[in-house]
Amino acid sequence: MKRPELGVTLTKLHCWELTQFSKCVFMDADTMVLSNIDELFEREELSAAPDPGWPDCFNSGVFVYRPSIETYNQLLQFATEKGSFDGADQGLLNTFFSSWATTDMSKHLPFIYNLSSTSVYSYLPAFKAFGANTKVVHFLGSTKPWNYTYDSRTKSIKGNVDDPKIVHPEFLNMWWDTYTVNVLPLLEQHGIVQEATTGGNMAEVTEAVSHISVSAPSPVLPTISSEERKERWEQGQADYMGVDSFDNIKKKLDTYLQ
Repeated sequence: MKRPELGVTLTKLHCWELTQFSKCVFMDADTMVLSNIDELFEREELSAAPDPGWPDCFNSGVFVYRPSIETYNQLLQFATEKGSFDGADQGLLNTFFSSWATTDMSKHLPFIYNLSSTSVYSYLPAFKAFGANTKVVHFLGSTKPWNYTYDSRTKSIKGNVDDPKIVHPEFLNMWWDTYTVNVLPLLEQHGIVQEATTGGNMAEVTEAVSHISVSAPSPVLPTISSEERKERWEQGQADYMGVDSFDNIKKKLDTYLQ
């Protein structure tokens, strides 16, 4: 497409190619479901929650959509011609689905379906009043749950949890508890990561997820470490045509979902 700056932007658009499904709910990797959300499938495309930074835009971390090759091609053409006002998928999707803000309010998901972790502190009274009903929490920002150190003996993250830069510790602990109990054993079983515990009874896990490689190494390109690969992703230099291609990531995910 001769638009390398749209690499990260266009990755999410591939979800419209999943035409084996009639309707889907897209969720960013930094979201966590707290309770059943099957009712989202009663919504229509494009249903999403307001973005806390600009509520007339929706946040693209969670949205309901209908897979369609026609829509996918329209999105690609739109991206090529118009680009994205924020350089990411959210700007592109908000411009493409521009009627979201003013037309059918049934497509406005309640904020509890995409509660940004930063909003916990920016509007604490509202969180205290309504936070118990949260369905999905979204860990926005550069620091993700897997960037913290977790002690499975005390079932808590380490560090100053009172730091306002740290998202609500309850959600962080829930994320890590789910990871260590349900996800880490599977990753160890498949040899994707080595056992995270060291030193006999040591139960401390440090940034375990940050060093996971979810795709098979390329047979042509020189092998890079998981840390180098992570840094390239963060810098927008993922190998979208090779090891980090949508097809490779989808194949890896399919093996876990079988």
